[in-house]
Amino acid sequence: MVARRPLGRQFGWLWAAYGVSAFGTWLAFDAFALIAVLVLHAGPTQVAVLAAAGPAVGAVAAVPLGPWVEFRRKRPVMVAMDLTRCVALMSVPAAFALGRLGFVQLLVVSVVVAAADIAFTAASGACLKALVPPEDLLVANGRFESTTWTATALGPPLGTAAIGLIGPVATVVVDALSYLLSAAGIRAIGDSEPIPARTDARRLRPGDLLEGWRYILAHPTLRPLFFNTILVNGLIMAAAPLLVVLMLGDLGFAPWQYGLAFGLPCVGGLIGSRLSRRLVARFDRHKVMLIAGALRACWPLGLAFVRPGTAGLVLVVAVELGLITCIGVFNPLFATYRLEQIPADRVARTLSAWSVTGKLTTAAVTALWGLLAGLTDPRTAIAIAGLLALATPFLLPRRDHRPQHEQKLAGSHA
Repeated sequence: MVARRPLGRQFGWLWAAYGVSAFGTWLAFDAFALIAVLVLHAGPTQVAVLAAAGPAVGAVAAVPLGPWVEFRRKRPVMVAMDLTRCVALMSVPAAFALGRLGFVQLLVVSVVVAAADIAFTAASGACLKALVPPEDLLVANGRFESTTWTATALGPPLGTAAIGLIGPVATVVVDALSYLLSAAGIRAIGDSEPIPARTDARRLRPGDLLEGWRYILAHPTLRPLFFNTILVNGLIMAAAPLLVVLMLGDLGFAPWQYGLAFGLPCVGGLIGSRLSRRLVARFDRHKVMLIAGALRACWPLGLAFVRPGTAGLVLVVAVELGLITCIGVFNPLFATYRLEQIPADRVARTLSAWSVTGKLTTAAVTALWGLLAGLTDPRTAIAIAGLLALATPFLLPRRDHRPQHEQKLAGSHA
């Protein structure tokens, strides 16, 4: 049995800040789309633009934020990004109360929040690497992963209930307040963070904008992991809205059945995140990451075979449970390995480049699969995404390129 490892007060505050903001985010899941439909009476095209264009434009806007974050103290940046998201989101209920809420405002807020998300993620990765000893990074990432899946399971059902009881902007208020609490948690970590070598007085060089991508593409292990994770996540996310259409439209499932089909399997994320460290304690860490990474690509094709009735519902639950469990094992290992491979002076730029590429790819693939479903049908498009996902394990790195002494050290701390 693997003993629980204490990671200290500072990590506790970081974890608490992550947990409260993650819960707020999932509580407000699809809130903008619901507001667009229920309040602004937007059509399918506007909802699609809001879902895809907002995060995509936000990702482009975040490109210079990676190097900007790199050369600043990370905790003040994280607090600033939390406060930015809080203020941007609170503008929505304020405009709603004044009768001035419009579609353009929702789009602008979506862009601002997406850009701030990327900057926060880049800063938080660097902050975690500085706070936690290398041998405890897997434990820390496992706790973040379990928190994510807990919030994913509980947030949307509670958010839907809140919208029904209080109104469509209720969850946006809660989400905004969650960022305020997150900022307070990060502030409670303390002021012991060292100042980066390069200061605000020095202007960013043009090469700083591309440094994250250069480092990823030149690294023998991060490069294949980069392409693998970007493609797998893009294909999974592209199929999600099509499955909504298939289940709620063509197959006649009730909304509560759809919610059950995607809420119940989130327990797999908790199981996987707990299994991750136990598996590493018994087996080679790189092999566990490869096997979990390959297995997570085997499940999405099963969603193309869903049928009406109880059997179809059970199939979706089983497929999602298998998929999420494999993701729960893979993600902490992947996140830990990635942080280990990135030098401390490149963490923010590299993580920012990774996030920007992921958001842009997901937006593009989602739009492309929407067109594909229009030309064929949702089931066919889901099947094609599943078939393509089966090829992604070939992009996983076969070898662990860390020095031999680092591999032995990682094994001794597992």
